[in-house]
Amino acid sequence: MELLNTIDSPADLRKLTRAQLRPLADELREFVIESVAQTGGHLSSNLGTVELTIALHYVFNTPEDRVVWDVGHQTYPHKILTGRRDRMHTLRQLDGISGFPRRAESEYDTFGTAHSSTSISAVLGMALAAKTKGETDRHAIAVIGDGAMTAGMVFEAMNNAGVYDDINMLVILNDNDMSISPPVGALNRYLARLMSGQFYAQAKNVGKSILPGPMRQLAKRFEEHAKGMVVPATMFEEFGFNYIGPIDGHDLESLIPTLQNLKNLKGPQFLHVVTKKGQGYKLAEADPVLYHGPGKFNPAEGIKPATVSKMTYTQVFGDWLCDMAAQDDKLIGITPAMSGGSGLDTFAQRFPQRFYDVGIAEQHAVTFAAGLACEGLKPVVAIYSTFLQRAYDQLIHDVALQNLDVTFALDRSGLVGADGATHAGNYDMAYLRCIPNMVVMAASDENECRQMLSTAYHYNGPAAVRYPRGAGIGAAIVPELTTLPLGKGEIRRQGQSVAILAFGSMLAPSMAAGELLDATVVNMRFIKPLDVDLVLELAQNHDALVTVEEGSIMGGAGSAVAEALAAAGCVKPLLNLGLPDRFIDHGDVGQLLAQCGLNAEGIAASIRQRFGKDQPRLVVNQN
Repeated sequence: MELLNTIDSPADLRKLTRAQLRPLADELREFVIESVAQTGGHLSSNLGTVELTIALHYVFNTPEDRVVWDVGHQTYPHKILTGRRDRMHTLRQLDGISGFPRRAESEYDTFGTAHSSTSISAVLGMALAAKTKGETDRHAIAVIGDGAMTAGMVFEAMNNAGVYDDINMLVILNDNDMSISPPVGALNRYLARLMSGQFYAQAKNVGKSILPGPMRQLAKRFEEHAKGMVVPATMFEEFGFNYIGPIDGHDLESLIPTLQNLKNLKGPQFLHVVTKKGQGYKLAEADPVLYHGPGKFNPAEGIKPATVSKMTYTQVFGDWLCDMAAQDDKLIGITPAMSGGSGLDTFAQRFPQRFYDVGIAEQHAVTFAAGLACEGLKPVVAIYSTFLQRAYDQLIHDVALQNLDVTFALDRSGLVGADGATHAGNYDMAYLRCIPNMVVMAASDENECRQMLSTAYHYNGPAAVRYPRGAGIGAAIVPELTTLPLGKGEIRRQGQSVAILAFGSMLAPSMAAGELLDATVVNMRFIKPLDVDLVLELAQNHDALVTVEEGSIMGGAGSAVAEALAAAGCVKPLLNLGLPDRFIDHGDVGQLLAQCGLNAEGIAASIRQRFGKDQPRLVVNQN
């Protein structure tokens, strides 16, 4: 790490000679591999952006020039070069640095990202802000992947940006879904330099100014078709961008001169670079999906198959989907670019004609499902809780308002650990239960998750099942596709004085807390429709009620219980436990839950603090 150890900021990088950048890239790539092997994290995508990161910080005056990394799981090289090399061992750990760009972490993280397809909108805002403030030398650069380009927000931003011909804005498409053979790469290097140079830009402007109208249009059409024969330029040019590329994103001798040329051009520029996920690490090159987000591993040996004693909730969903599809040929599986993460791979293989991966397009996924439901099919949308937030209008307007029969399988509900606040599914109970016609359930174990999915599927209307990331508690799974009584909870432990109403994943720690306190514990199952009869019965037979949920307290399941008591005119001491009104940082889920008081000891301590150490019995005037 002879060169890398001298780089504490991009200013240090810019002191190097061009000849030193190639060995620096080798050192940086080795450091990324060794670092991720120790902490876990995203690997393939970061190995693919080593040279691009070096070139950007070498050519542009960061942080004065703004670089926004779309999604952000390819920013480890960026973090290393911007003063965080010595903290990479804390990556994605409690009190450590984030796995995504974060404004509070570094001035070089100019925009917080982790959900895709936001970069071009943000960069346009930055470019126009620079223009408004008279900062004419400041540049704004978006780096966006080919997968993120599918989102409608990208095209909304490009459509808006294309009308401004006096801004310093560059969009870099990091395309890692294709390859360039050496001859084509050499040709594209020449074309990229030519088309990004001042001569080419000035020639276009002269042509626009001196040619008469009909000839000008003819010249423009000739230019578009000529470029279209060698590069896929036409679509981006129609948006008002000057398209350059594709060029080899691992070739610094191509990247740096091209970026230097583009730096001198005004107006929206679009550079298409081609990279390879896992570049420089043969195991990741061979299987970039396996090495997308590995845990800790030995770089010399690679990832070893994990021994899993318990099924994950994602696997439970995948098995249920295949079993239900075998029974009902109306079932349609939909995912917005998360087939593997949501457990649909086996379904896609067994039922390819009924599987749709719509790309990173959550809004489209929901309305597409609504259209299918209009025609009598039974769509199941598998989506992370945090990503369903992106389709909230479609959920309300296109599905719930029309009371359409769509099932939502909400993976990663609750805290998600190392990915942190951007990926946590803390808000779905609050934002779903306020929507008319919605049924909302929370699974407490693997078998109940399977039952709830069947219940949601057979409910004639929109229904959502939330379940956490990772393995369950090891509950035995009944193979039959049984359903649950709609809106009915169950008493799991009969105790004294206090009744703990647990929702979803909080049942297990609530049961343990119940043993400590000799409290009644109830598996509520349904957030909506809430089992109001059971709530009122518990209120009548107990001196205090406690709700526990792995979701936001504000507006969540506990709020639903409070509303039910108020509507019935029942005055009863009520303690709501859940996630506090702040964003929960990254770290081990168990540690984070303990910090929030949502482990067994924390739940018991909160109850004792509120209702008394030894005896929570209270005398309350209910008149």
